[in-house]
Amino acid sequence: MAAFNDASTSTLQLADSELRDGFVTLRDCLRWAASEFHLAGLFYGHGTDSAWDEAVTLTLGALHLPWNIDPGVLDARLLPMERARIVALVRARVETRRPLPYLLGEAFFAGFPFSVDERVLIPRSPIAELIEHGFAAWFPAEPPARVLDLCTGSGCIGVATALHLPACEVDLADISPEALEVARINITRHDVGARVRAVESDLFDGLVGRRYDLIVSNPPYVDARDLVTMPAEYRHEPTLALGAGKDGLDIVRRILRQAREHLADDGVLIVEVGNSDRHLEAAFPEVPFLWLEFERGGQGVFALTAAELDAHGASFA
Repeated sequence: MAAFNDASTSTLQLADSELRDGFVTLRDCLRWAASEFHLAGLFYGHGTDSAWDEAVTLTLGALHLPWNIDPGVLDARLLPMERARIVALVRARVETRRPLPYLLGEAFFAGFPFSVDERVLIPRSPIAELIEHGFAAWFPAEPPARVLDLCTGSGCIGVATALHLPACEVDLADISPEALEVARINITRHDVGARVRAVESDLFDGLVGRRYDLIVSNPPYVDARDLVTMPAEYRHEPTLALGAGKDGLDIVRRILRQAREHLADDGVLIVEVGNSDRHLEAAFPEVPFLWLEFERGGQGVFALTAAELDAHGASFA
């Protein structure tokens, strides 16, 4: 175990069994995982922002423990199989660069756990804050009755909306049958099947005749330059859900052209475009996009009312 004493050398050169037998408590595993993540220079952007937070999430997730656990549990002795699971997850995270939610099969969004795998993006949208507040900025008197989660992926936005607004009905739409399989898992997981349905649809093509009080979308919006320079962790996510042409707006342009047909007259469209916000403003300088601010950080989410879509329809044609 001499390698444990060299702070500049990864202990992952040791066998899993040797690593497992070198630990006793949860605290041991947590400290070790954080050190290995720091040495590996991992990228954090799927729910954590540091080696320490990633290590906390991995170790607690591996043991099915809540994030707000009593700190005294850190000194609990772990069974060999528990230590082995943590070692295997740390090795996989470092050597494959797979994002941690894929390794754990779960990500939290708007306060709820969602099943995820490589068929869908990992939930991380700042739109979670809007959901938690019930979209009250646009619906102060009563919540939206009908909501569309367009380009739904795992279904996290739509399902979380249904959970926070127990009277609304939600459609989850996506072009990917594989993504919709995951969305349906999450519909079942949260027992919202009576109010939430998953629809295979190329944007609005499969939603003919349906209108909504609120359309929310986190579509593909990564521009060509960002797509080729993304950290290795993002390359495990489905390219179909990330890239959207040279300026990242191929899908967003279609949404802007077609959304009004599916919005109620007092409806609202909310779309995330991330770093492609600059491209959107350059493409439509005359459109008064309302760029939203978030307490927990995040950028590139705009809102447009049905009236604003009407006023600027010629720009989107």
